[in-house]
Amino acid sequence: MTAVLFDFSGTLFRVESARTWLRTVLGEAGVALPESEFDETARALERAGALPGGAPPEAVPAELAEVWELRDQSSAQHRAAFTGLSRQVPLPDPALHDALYERHMAPAAWTPYPDAAEVLRTLHERGVAVGIVSNIGWDLLPVFRAHGLDRYVRAYVLSYEHRIRKPDPRLFALACAELNADPAEVLMVGDDRRADGGAAALGCAVHFVHHLPAAERPDGLRPVLDLEG
Repeated sequence: MTAVLFDFSGTLFRVESARTWLRTVLGEAGVALPESEFDETARALERAGALPGGAPPEAVPAELAEVWELRDQSSAQHRAAFTGLSRQVPLPDPALHDALYERHMAPAAWTPYPDAAEVLRTLHERGVAVGIVSNIGWDLLPVFRAHGLDRYVRAYVLSYEHRIRKPDPRLFALACAELNADPAEVLMVGDDRRADGGAAALGCAVHFVHHLPAAERPDGLRPVLDLEG
């Protein structure tokens, strides 16, 4: 393999829990909730799927169906989709819905999987080009930079910048072109069999990992080093 492409959420990084997400935002806003109310609110936000990178929504309200379908094709649609889901859950101050959305983009909201740095560093040392291909509505570079992983990544190909989302092979083709790599010599690593599996239509090899909390997946990425070798 001359290049390896990685998905972001659930592959290299895991977002914080809905409880931590909510507690952080409430604390920054100086808002306190009784513990029982806090617990129910966190559960309701999780059921709603309001945390990007967290649990998917149990149901998408009809009025949000269109924007949800297009959420990864622009920053505005991404924000509208997730704040729309958040607003299904009552909060003490309506401004908290936007604050929750802003929080999920903070580098501190994301934890690299324990073996992410080792795998990216090793690929870099072997001269293997690394790219990120993500369905997302915002710039990932600050997250990688804050965790010291940006030095290993040569290209970021993000759906909202190209208005193309996985599994469309065109997004993977853009990444291969940026890395000057033949798709037949590229490995795509992701956690979503449908979205990330789209790379196979381009001729890329594909390897899947499990989207688990970071502490529960200490070495899920290490097999990539054997596949690449």
